[in-house]
Amino acid sequence: MSLLAFLVIGAIAGWLAGKLAQGRGFGLLGNMVIGVVGSVIGGFTFKLLGLHSSTMAGSIVTATVGAVILLFVIGKLKS
Repeated sequence: MSLLAFLVIGAIAGWLAGKLAQGRGFGLLGNMVIGVVGSVIGGFTFKLLGLHSSTMAGSIVTATVGAVILLFVIGKLKS
């Protein structure tokens, strides 16, 4: 996957996760960071569950799930 596609997917996933978990986004750079880290977490989690995505939509779902997990953990650590 190209770096640009990876960053676009990360930005979309970070924005979606922000909307789902916090009710707001985190700005373009924040969304990208959350989405990229979320894609790593989501990929690891989906691999453990035996799931695999080969489409762009599947990659966005995987990254979004990972980003929501990341935001949940960060929220628990903060409180």
